[in-house]
Amino acid sequence: MPCRFERRARALLLAALGSAAWGSCQAGALQFCDHPAALNAAQKDKLFRFGAVIKTELENSGATMALVARSGLNLSRFGLRYSHAGFSLKASPNTPWSVRQLYYACDEGRPRIFDQGLSGFLLGTDDPAVGYVSVVLLPTAEADELEHAALDNARALQLLNTAYSANAYAWGLEYQNCNQWVIEMLATAWGRTDDVDAPRAQAQHWLAQQGYTPTRVEVGNRLLMWAGAFVPWLHSDDHPSDDVTAMVYRVSMPAAIEGFVRAQVPGASRIEFCHTEGQVVVHHGWEPIADGCVAGPQDRVITLGD
Repeated sequence: MPCRFERRARALLLAALGSAAWGSCQAGALQFCDHPAALNAAQKDKLFRFGAVIKTELENSGATMALVARSGLNLSRFGLRYSHAGFSLKASPNTPWSVRQLYYACDEGRPRIFDQGLSGFLLGTDDPAVGYVSVVLLPTAEADELEHAALDNARALQLLNTAYSANAYAWGLEYQNCNQWVIEMLATAWGRTDDVDAPRAQAQHWLAQQGYTPTRVEVGNRLLMWAGAFVPWLHSDDHPSDDVTAMVYRVSMPAAIEGFVRAQVPGASRIEFCHTEGQVVVHHGWEPIADGCVAGPQDRVITLGD
């Protein structure tokens, strides 16, 4: 599943270091890097109904594409709710509103671009009881440019790096993670970067000029930094030595992408969705839904029956 490799990597390391905040690691995770979460029929059904709510909202918006992000592994320790982003495209050749995204193909040992239906996108969670999805809608001009770029197979593959790293340095070219591909795709669309010889370098140059600020992840644990040397999908060699010494990673994450879009496109809007075992909350606005999927006074609540 998309970016599950990234999520399992974090879970493996943090569990190995005894971090209770991140939960325990499943035995055999090294062998099953793309092992799906064990969901029963009822859990899948509720996630499918959650996806139907989101798809209906997308249809009613009149948009043809949206930036989407979902929660996965609990990253609250780092102040992060979302771990994985992609483009939801109404005109997807896969199925309407499929999410185009980067993921790591474990069996092939390389990253790939993958189109996945919205419901399948939601199944990539480690907590089926509570989950969050963020949707950013754009004005027509910006949306059209981004949709055209995202549907362009040649451009999508041109920006795909051959080496993957879950914690790839946002300004580096040696590796790439799933969210880094998203923001660099955005740069090629809005910055009209077209250097076929160095597309990623040109995209990052444009992002730097526009003031893009990657997510600053303060690891705060030197053992965790060192442990990355023994896990093939985590790297520190692409990060500045000062950051490594300070136990800091600067990584492209959904929060950084959304912050950039909000600053660049004044007409952009955001809808956040969350679900518990019994309800879905739909929230309009840039302020986040309260932790625990607690509805605010202006939010819409949809009951999920058994």
